[in-house]
Amino acid sequence: MPALELKDVAKTFTMHLQGGLKLPVLRDVNLAAEAGQCVVLTGPSGAGKSSILKLIYGNYRVDQGAILVRDGDTTVDLATAPPRRILAVRQRALGYVTQFLRAVPRVSALDIVAEPLIAEGVIAAEAAAAAAAMLTRFNVPERLWSLPPATFSGGEQQRINLARGLLPEHPILLLDEPTASLDARNRAVVVDIVRERKSRGAAIVAIVHDEQVRDDIADVAVDVTRFATAA
Repeated sequence: MPALELKDVAKTFTMHLQGGLKLPVLRDVNLAAEAGQCVVLTGPSGAGKSSILKLIYGNYRVDQGAILVRDGDTTVDLATAPPRRILAVRQRALGYVTQFLRAVPRVSALDIVAEPLIAEGVIAAEAAAAAAAMLTRFNVPERLWSLPPATFSGGEQQRINLARGLLPEHPILLLDEPTASLDARNRAVVVDIVRERKSRGAAIVAIVHDEQVRDDIADVAVDVTRFATAA
């Protein structure tokens, strides 16, 4: 069985500020990601790419269909799982890197990056060392590590965000435009990390608008316009 599989997934949004208007956005979503494979979602803006990632992660609930995620020796349907089960799957099996950093006031960049490892039970010193290595890899100057990233540039914040999201070794990884604000040097870092994770068996679903990055990491491309539905 694939590490991740969507079967006949559909989603409709309810516009509560417009009298409960129903806005169907996705239907008949069927896709799968195997261990060691990167599936890239393609299609124009507004086609539903980010919505699919949010459905997988459980930020949105599906209207119908199944989202099957391998969690150790078991398979969990996140479409019907209770919230606590979804949170447990996220902790162990499912990583999600968005485009934007949630910058916490007065918390240093190093602590923000290390936090997911500490949440997994890694001792603080080891988590800090791993975070420092990842920040170095993303070319974040050491003078910034002790500072809160709220005042950093967009590109610097994105590198902090990537370092934090890519530090844990999740077997399933969702990437929403991970290279959007990066220069060529740091785009290459993302490509290298994705290739490493694939070689270690991670299943990855990504949204990537940069054609060169897409060509470098994609094993399968899925055009999501075939899942889109008119209102």
